Amino acid sequence: MYQGTREEVLGRLAVAVGSVTVAHPTRVAIDGPPAAGKTTLADELAVVLRTQGRDVIRATIDDFLFPRAQRYPRGEYSAEGCYFDTHDYHALNRILLDPLGPAGDRRFQYAVYDRTTDTVLSPPVTTAPADAVLLFDGVFLMRPELIYRWDLRIFVTTALDKTVDRAVIRERQVASRAEVERRWRERYIPSQEFYFATIHPTDHADIIVHNDEPQQPVWETRTRRPHSTRQTRAH
Repeated sequence: MYQGTREEVLGRLAVAVGSVTVAHPTRVAIDGPPAAGKTTLADELAVVLRTQGRDVIRATIDDFLFPRAQRYPRGEYSAEGCYFDTHDYHALNRILLDPLGPAGDRRFQYAVYDRTTDTVLSPPVTTAPADAVLLFDGVFLMRPELIYRWDLRIFVTTALDKTVDRAVIRERQVASRAEVERRWRERYIPSQEFYFATIHPTDHADIIVHNDEPQQPVWETRTRRPHSTRQTRAH
């Protein structure tokens, strides 16, 4: 493990992205629990990479939600529903990850859904340069529907109880503490516990960023399971 300043860790992440050698855009997963700091890390890493001259595509799992009327068949606070019913992985693969992959034409769309208006989106198709970098943040990115489509896998972790406190601060303008705590303790945290128990996402990560102290994160490089590496190469 290595502990450094945030700038040092961002620099190490940029080096890791630059070390990926593929003949198509580099698809980077930034996975982790809600409120672990994934989006902030991805945004900051995008700034570093763009400063280095890389063309960066920023996208998030929040733009691949099913419409609200479809994503709560088990109830608004269901942990199983959070894991199984929330995200449109077929669309994510079809319009973003596969077009940017080894057999793709690099013509992609970055979203299918607008969370603020709960409406379906169809943004213009864009063609990515072959040396572009996709920085994609979200929950559950190591699950079977997605795992072998990433060229670099980063997992941002923090104590699950700490994510509740962060969420209360982050959402204080739109929800009460009681509402946030209920959503986290009944839906989000149990769904993450299920994810860890069944998928073991950190076993699939190339890099783990321990983000309990965001200004002094801890960096850990992991060796992928042999079967993961083998299947990644085959995709």
